[in-house]
Amino acid sequence: MRAIISGGGSGGHIFPAVAIADKIKARIPDAEILFVGASGKMEMEKVPKAGYSIKGLPIRGLQRKLTLKNLSFPFRLVASLAKAARIIKDYKPDIAIGVGGYASGAVLRVAAFKGIKTLVQEQNGYPGLTNKLLAHKVDRICVAYKGMEKYFPKDKMVLTGNPVREGMENLTDSTEEARKHFGLSPEKKTVLLFGGSLGARSLNEAMEQNTEMLAFRSDIQWLWQCGKLYLEKFENTDTANLPNVHITKFIDRMDLAYKASDLAVTRAGALSISELSLVGQAAILIPSPNVAEDHQTKNAKALVESKAAVLIEDKYASDKMVLQSFELLDSPIKINTLSVNVKKLAKPMAADLIVDEIIKLCT
Repeated sequence: MRAIISGGGSGGHIFPAVAIADKIKARIPDAEILFVGASGKMEMEKVPKAGYSIKGLPIRGLQRKLTLKNLSFPFRLVASLAKAARIIKDYKPDIAIGVGGYASGAVLRVAAFKGIKTLVQEQNGYPGLTNKLLAHKVDRICVAYKGMEKYFPKDKMVLTGNPVREGMENLTDSTEEARKHFGLSPEKKTVLLFGGSLGARSLNEAMEQNTEMLAFRSDIQWLWQCGKLYLEKFENTDTANLPNVHITKFIDRMDLAYKASDLAVTRAGALSISELSLVGQAAILIPSPNVAEDHQTKNAKALVESKAAVLIEDKYASDKMVLQSFELLDSPIKINTLSVNVKKLAKPMAADLIVDEIIKLCT
């Protein structure tokens, strides 16, 4: 099998893509896989780290606000379609797999036009623009949530769940070992704070604005992924210099981060929720207000209705995030309830189910 996997722009697209690639290789060891992403985006760094080759397209997304950058979009789109066509002609894939993002739009549009089998994987309960535009052109659509027939043709859909990063399905390290990996105290209760792969301004500011409270509760430590966009701003703050706060740009070993933590505080992106469910992690969800159709709030409310997470609106992060974390950690019964209920929502076979569909299309 020769497969192209395309998409990216954020960890929410990249990590599921790598998980699909890993599962293809596990099931078909001689399979050949090429990634195609957007030049200059994080997939150009993360995919080679995962051991796969990647080519970049000059595509960029449309800005939501009126800006001169949007004037270049048509030219970048045409150039990206042309380059995608050359890549497909040279590589001769059996299947093109899209995980969302503008690069996948160009690649799958060309692949479908050339009669190559195509599959898209939609991580969210509200689909992205690229996958909505591709829906009637591709052969299969793998979704993570029920009720997606209002966006996609029902006869093309398969409910699979979201594939997650390697190591999440079987956390074998002990909590003590995991904490030592990050230089944390083995004995202290631990909060994992992360705002997605690029970071989240409001979550970082909530830490900075609650320095005194964090210092007072020195019995609780924080593993704080601030994101590469914010490291320079926050790494030398009084908060970051507290002995019970460990700040880092990015966490590569998220399996160990979850194992080290009693509680996670995070955005409500689809990948994060899939991982929280799989590892049974109690969590406070603070949805990003800057996403299409406010889909992160919808994601979070679905968990709250199942008593599987706590929801804080982004505008209240500075006032409530730290205090709510302390209140939960002081109540082991509440933490356990959240953990048990979120575990019930897990779909551990997502990558296998997606690869099942890939194999069906290619045979």
